[in-house]
Amino acid sequence: MQIPIKRTLDRIPGGMMIVPLLLGAIITSFFPATPKFFGSFTGALFTGALPILAVFYVCMGASINLKATPYILKKGGSLFAVKISLGIALGIIFGHFLGEAPISGGMFAGLSTLAIVAAMNDTNGGLYMALMGQYGKPEDVGAYSVMSVESGPFLTMVTLGVAGLSAFPWPTLVGSILPLVFGMLLGHFDREMRDFLSKAVPVMLPFFAFALGAGLDLNKVWQAGLLGLGIGVAVVVVSGIPLFLVDRLTGGTGVAGVAAASTAGNAATVPAIIAAANPVYTDAAKSATITVAACVVVTSILVPLLTAWVAKHKGAPAETRDAEAAGTAARQG
Repeated sequence: MQIPIKRTLDRIPGGMMIVPLLLGAIITSFFPATPKFFGSFTGALFTGALPILAVFYVCMGASINLKATPYILKKGGSLFAVKISLGIALGIIFGHFLGEAPISGGMFAGLSTLAIVAAMNDTNGGLYMALMGQYGKPEDVGAYSVMSVESGPFLTMVTLGVAGLSAFPWPTLVGSILPLVFGMLLGHFDREMRDFLSKAVPVMLPFFAFALGAGLDLNKVWQAGLLGLGIGVAVVVVSGIPLFLVDRLTGGTGVAGVAAASTAGNAATVPAIIAAANPVYTDAAKSATITVAACVVVTSILVPLLTAWVAKHKGAPAETRDAEAAGTAARQG
């Protein structure tokens, strides 16, 4: 008998990240002695998020193609610049009022500068490439090779430092990006290594998600989830408008810009890494992880709907353009 577990997870927005994360949180909340009781490799599954993430970023780096065309550099670079600029601007604004600690009470309890910056900084690459495969052209899909530099904690650390919050020593900053850079070099100099390592990226996602969930308190999940809903909508609106305009200014239809107005599943891992690098963010990290995870789900639902609407009114699907181009060529021939 076959149970369609993967197919079911794929149907849930951010399912490979959200479901294992919630499973880890449930086991830890109701059976907190599980890791210590079993110990060994089973216990390591509950506590090994950071080592898994280190390997994950090597494999992620290997999937990045450094030989980008000028169009890819222009498109990906412009969208990348907008996302990071927005993250820095919001970091400065909220950092001024909130500092490093999260809000402790009220309807915005758990909201922190860390959660806002982490949700804004990282685009959902899989979602973007899938949408561009349907509504864009191959060069638009390739633009993510530039935007993928967002992945990981490095730019979030830089953003928090620029915002005037607790900074990180340069060895920590360099160390946060070294696995990604090492992977990029491996993939650049050996295509077989790129193919080999890039296949591991989706495989590791549920494992570090489970380990992250094992460190969460379910008592805060509902409140943080509602907060994540609001931040998710805000990410789509606040980033979607300037991304749309920049895409239009660089010769696009605006569809690629809207497709990039999302939060990556990887972003939910960033708060824990930030807290490990600088303990001053420890209080903010736990609520930020759940908030960003909820934001992943919200943007994964809203962005495809909005992208489809923009494509219908501002640009034609790739299949339609291809058919029109083929028809024009046939008539000319």
